[in-house]
Amino acid sequence: MNWKKISIIAGIAVALAALVGFTVIHNQQGVVAVQIGTVQTQDLTSVVTASGEIKPKTYVNIGANAFGKIIKLYVKEGQQVKQGQMLAQLESVQSAADVAAQRASLGASRTDQQATIAAERTAVADLNRARADAAQKRLDWQRAQGLYKDALIAKADYDARQMAYESAEAGLAQAEARLAQAKAQTESASGHIQQAQAMLTRSNDQLSKTTYVAPFEGTVTNLPVHEGETVVVGIQNSPGSTLMTVADLSVITAEVRVDETDIVNVKLGQAAEVTIDAIPNKTFHGTVSEIGDNALVRSTGVATTQTTGSSQEAKDFKVVVTVNDPPPNLRPGLSTTAKITTATRNSVVAIPIQALTVRQEKDLKADAGKKSGVVEAAPEMSKEKESKEIQGVFVVDNNKAKFVPVTTGITGVTDIEVLSGIKSGDKIVTGSYKVLRSLRNGARIKQEKIEVKKDEESS
Repeated sequence: MNWKKISIIAGIAVALAALVGFTVIHNQQGVVAVQIGTVQTQDLTSVVTASGEIKPKTYVNIGANAFGKIIKLYVKEGQQVKQGQMLAQLESVQSAADVAAQRASLGASRTDQQATIAAERTAVADLNRARADAAQKRLDWQRAQGLYKDALIAKADYDARQMAYESAEAGLAQAEARLAQAKAQTESASGHIQQAQAMLTRSNDQLSKTTYVAPFEGTVTNLPVHEGETVVVGIQNSPGSTLMTVADLSVITAEVRVDETDIVNVKLGQAAEVTIDAIPNKTFHGTVSEIGDNALVRSTGVATTQTTGSSQEAKDFKVVVTVNDPPPNLRPGLSTTAKITTATRNSVVAIPIQALTVRQEKDLKADAGKKSGVVEAAPEMSKEKESKEIQGVFVVDNNKAKFVPVTTGITGVTDIEVLSGIKSGDKIVTGSYKVLRSLRNGARIKQEKIEVKKDEESS
């Protein structure tokens, strides 16, 4: 009898265990293991990171303005120079000879002008004398006309006075012509002087291009040439020789390239942290002082306005950060990274960036139909409306994942601001990325167990 009771009790226990096991297995079917986190309020800072190089704010590449040999370099690389200080001298024999020749030509032209002025004055005197003579001969002829009419003089005297008057008038016309010619010669001489002055100015300019002086106080940061080398002037598609670079190292900048997706958030005056590869473990502070307007093709660095065709390559924008506390040993060309603070928010609702996901509107409606058990025929929609995407997060609601649309604000390093949709303290699905990519609205979920490695436990 006891054995029968024991058998019956054991059978009942096995049946109950099987029922419980079946129930557990059935309930766990379709349950997704996820990582769950709590929405918190925190301070958030949006940062744009860009790389580039150190450059002085003011610098100039002194290029060759004339063809010739360098006969003297007055400075060395790294040397401090003052404004107007002599930097280099090119051979200038031909240029100096041209200047001397043009000065001589200018002197000859001025002498010619003095001669024409004297001739013009002589012509004026001759003209005045001819006018006086013509006036006298006119009066003699007029008197002869009256006397001849009264038969007081002979016809020969009358004719002589008439011819004398006409000769005086011809002399007057000739004197006027000589004066006009003298004035024309004076004007021509003045033109020759102007031409000689222009040629002298040109020769002086050519001569000045053989001498190079410092445009401002600074440091010679680059000196790629040596005495005895021949330098050339740049032409249309070929750059000329660069003699040296003079830079004002009192103001140092970090010139970086910001991705086109981040440039809209960068503004003048924003604070930045600058790190330099050559000076590790140290951060310098700066301010955004310049933002480029033209996009630069990332592979070539050429502005899009200078390219002939359209390009689908990634583009950057130049941003200049003025370093507030540069070290004295800083050198142009050093690699640098700038972290520009574009926005700061205090005590805002924030979630991990990986918790934010995107779903299509049609998929959410389909999930809602399956949940209710009623699948309605979807109305015909345009492709644009069908593919409308909604960003949101999965909120934990009674062990189910509920998709909630959210509006986001600034993005930090690991978190993103949420303006609406959820509040602090809500439980949301934070991972994994692989699960979030395929998780459906209304799916049953459970918290994923995080396995701790043995070496971590021992530590």
